[in-house]
Amino acid sequence: MKRILLFIAVLLTAVILQAQNCDYYFLQEGKTIEIGFKNKKGKSTGRQVYSISKREKKGNSVSATVSSEMFSAKGKSEMKSENRVSCENGKLVCDMRMYVPAGQQEYLGNSTAKVDEAYLEYPASMKKDDQLKDGRFSVNFKTETGLTGSLSVSITNRKVLDKETVTTPAGTWECFKISCTTKVNTKILLNVPVTINVIEWFAPGFGIVKTEAGSSTTEIIAIR
Repeated sequence: MKRILLFIAVLLTAVILQAQNCDYYFLQEGKTIEIGFKNKKGKSTGRQVYSISKREKKGNSVSATVSSEMFSAKGKSEMKSENRVSCENGKLVCDMRMYVPAGQQEYLGNSTAKVDEAYLEYPASMKKDDQLKDGRFSVNFKTETGLTGSLSVSITNRKVLDKETVTTPAGTWECFKISCTTKVNTKILLNVPVTINVIEWFAPGFGIVKTEAGSSTTEIIAIR
């Protein structure tokens, strides 16, 4: 009986530790993560470099600042941004500004921009056929010419399709394959709506390893 109770205690401890795993790459202070962009022909179209700093821990919650710099295929710096990512009891919570397409990122840096805070969650545990929470984000801004505009991003229909092994230039991970629908609506005089079907591969306790959206692919190519 004692052996059985000991086994159960060890098993429960393992489950709790797994649930509280907050070692996601976005929360590892001092780390640099490089993401590569490719078109459907496999040609590089640019890259994004994330630097992690200001990690803070409060109870079961961990947060960090994620600084991002976007580069063109020729290596020219095109955009910089800074966001916060957090984790509580193993659940990853990302600022939805990180999901704004590169072409619309400039609106977020506008000094007149009024941003509604919104976050996208990745639960500590998931399984095939799980439905994940939607995420919605919006911002109002004024252009350099004085025109007012708005940008909204919604990520819906998030479903866990399966579990797959994914290999990139940075390593190999066991991932959950997640599908979702991303809708981006930009309004400056006229509405310009865009809908994209997205597939992403999420490694529990680590983060997003690879994403396919339309004819483009992003994947981790280096971790330093």
